[in-house]
Amino acid sequence: MESIKGKTGVLLINLGTPDSPSVSDVRSYLSEFLNDPRVIDIPKLLRLMLVNLIIVPFRAPKSAKVYKELWTDQGSPLLHYSKRASDLLAEELSDEYEVFLAMRYKNPNIRAVMEEMQKKNFQKIIVLTMFPQYASATTGSAYELVMDELKKWWVIPEIKFAGQYYDHPDLIAAIVDRASKYTLTDYDHILFSYHGLPERHVDKVYDDGLCTDRDCEHEITEENKYCYKATCYATTRLIAKKLGLKDADYTVCFQSRLDKKWLEPFSDKVVEQKGKEGAKKLLVFSPAFTADCLETIIEIGDEYQEIFEENGGEKIQLVESLNDHPLWISCLKDLVLKA
Repeated sequence: MESIKGKTGVLLINLGTPDSPSVSDVRSYLSEFLNDPRVIDIPKLLRLMLVNLIIVPFRAPKSAKVYKELWTDQGSPLLHYSKRASDLLAEELSDEYEVFLAMRYKNPNIRAVMEEMQKKNFQKIIVLTMFPQYASATTGSAYELVMDELKKWWVIPEIKFAGQYYDHPDLIAAIVDRASKYTLTDYDHILFSYHGLPERHVDKVYDDGLCTDRDCEHEITEENKYCYKATCYATTRLIAKKLGLKDADYTVCFQSRLDKKWLEPFSDKVVEQKGKEGAKKLLVFSPAFTADCLETIIEIGDEYQEIFEENGGEKIQLVESLNDHPLWISCLKDLVLKA
């Protein structure tokens, strides 16, 4: 029987960004993002009222001012570095692969990108998110939208979801190399700051009981391997081991919370506490963010710096995200080839 070897499409997905820092574009982005039931997982009517009548109208103008501070000549840093990573990955892969970049929210839009991919008649499609640790609000949401679009296709090729990769050796090596420009002993303490999640999000991972019933801070098991909290701590342990850090040298914390029922400890409160305890210099890693964005550049770099100074500290140093680091591209390539 004659065999036809077709090309493989690679769909690389990041979270998303407003099209511009204008209030209208920020409002549109926040509306799409926060109306996702995997992000705010409360009854639909309540979510619609909360997001569209309270959060977005009040938050959009404030967020637009922050995005204007973030914006560069290349536009959104998250989109810029995601495109760079996508282009570099395409260069590393053979002609048998074609790489496409999409954002879960806004542009390049997943639906539009998948329409383009459908026309290519790929033999196989590999879906790879830029989120090392699984969370329903990030990887899960992206996968769900991809599957919703695939349902509309008459011909559905072989599909492979690459899965989480918080422990990939090249990912860890890239983060460690990012830190090599800093002398760790110059800092009084080190923070590993991950994006926060509501506690109920990690609780839903388990059939029985709560996340707090498990030892997610210290081990990965068959039961908690998809618990975001557990994989954040596991990522930190891997980085800390490579850097030769002791447990007392660092703190795992969670940023960007919306209310008190989110994963603790809260990054801003840890920064405040360290300042009050007399720390003068903090080094901050952000291992959940593979591209620098509002949460790293502004929240950590500016807002936490201000909090630290108000409480007696002097300098918060952000370790840059992976962005277009060669080992990050190597990690993505390996994930594609293994898929």
